[in-house]
Amino acid sequence: MPAPLHDHRLWTGTVGDRPPPSTIGDHGRPSRGAARPGSGQSGPMEPQYAHLGEALGTDFFSVREQFTDEQWERFATVRKFVDAEVLPEMGGYWERAELPWHLFRRLPELGIVGETITGYGAAGMSPLACGLVHMELHRGDGSLGTFLGVHAGLAMQSIAMCGSEEQKQRWLPSMSTMQRLGAFALTEPDHGSDSVALETTARRDGDHWVLDGRKRWIGNGTIADLVVVWARDEADGQVKGFVVETPAEGYEATVIGGKVSVRSVWQADITLTGVRVPEENRLTGARTFADCAAVLASTRGLCAWMALGHATAGYDAALRYAKERTQFGKPLAAFQIVQEKLVQMLADLTGMQLYCMQIGRLAEAGRLSPTIAGLAKMNNTRVARRILGTARDLLGGNGILLEHHVARHWADIEAIHTFEGTETIQTLIVGKEITGIGAFS
Repeated sequence: MPAPLHDHRLWTGTVGDRPPPSTIGDHGRPSRGAARPGSGQSGPMEPQYAHLGEALGTDFFSVREQFTDEQWERFATVRKFVDAEVLPEMGGYWERAELPWHLFRRLPELGIVGETITGYGAAGMSPLACGLVHMELHRGDGSLGTFLGVHAGLAMQSIAMCGSEEQKQRWLPSMSTMQRLGAFALTEPDHGSDSVALETTARRDGDHWVLDGRKRWIGNGTIADLVVVWARDEADGQVKGFVVETPAEGYEATVIGGKVSVRSVWQADITLTGVRVPEENRLTGARTFADCAAVLASTRGLCAWMALGHATAGYDAALRYAKERTQFGKPLAAFQIVQEKLVQMLADLTGMQLYCMQIGRLAEAGRLSPTIAGLAKMNNTRVARRILGTARDLLGGNGILLEHHVARHWADIEAIHTFEGTETIQTLIVGKEITGIGAFS
């Protein structure tokens, strides 16, 4: 039987920089076989803090006891990967805003690509196992988790939920092994929260469709082989889904620079100018915006797990630091005000765990509604911001150094808090559910 969560014996450049010509693939994109070496942390860490960031296994309410062995094994596999491979060098990649290709390549080797999709070489995880995996990836790094969330949670799920059997057979196996990477192009420069009003158009022309428009904040947009583009059919005004296989004439993607969150996953501005897509690449089950919304609803609950991962990283680091850091002749943890802060962080973290456990149960029973998932995302990202703010404060000046990990999570939670529906939008959606009155159209 796996050890419980609280058992500490469980585990003994610049955005847009292009690599040298020899590492460029045939599409002019960085080759996934060419990992750029990471410099690790920004400087040598003081010996007493060498294990800062590693998991403590915080589980005050014994939530672990409710997981099956299969769910726990998925979790344990990712935990070892995060502690042994991600934490030692992710700070350097994050600081330089570089893609850690060698870590990306490890994901299919871990058997976690494809989320809950069954068949086609996908992971076929239960909703609880999927949540645990995303929690642990984000405990390691938000960029790594976001990369997988876009590729598998959005692009692959769009094909799995809206594609024909032929389309699933054509694309999903190579996406499960990450021989081909996916992106999900919905958000536009003028339409974020109101993406239902998207302006990108699709016009039928014989046995092809012609796409025109702009997209923004598209994760993996500059490196993806398969881009799921959501566009409005000029004939009937309905939103439909199309798979653009890159390179494609008229498809241009540029990296958005200057980010201070999830820096090691690249978001893109995309321009579509007369991009021709064969009819066979139109997702047959994506007929209205409601179909796109169903894909988003299926992944929104995972955002609550992602937030839990970031918050756990912050709490664990703060607790370890408070016990090891000595000031005024005694450990920080010996001061009452520090203990009060740690206990409040633990209380908040435990609540987040219970939120995630329940939405996982509901998902496995087929009863997780978009509204419940939205409430969980709203709560957990809000609480995670508070936990990480306190963790940064407890580490003092060291709290803003990447080598101590907290600052990276403190910045990354801002992206999780925003994407797949901001706190404000989730609040209004839940508000409509409980009052019956819509506050926006």
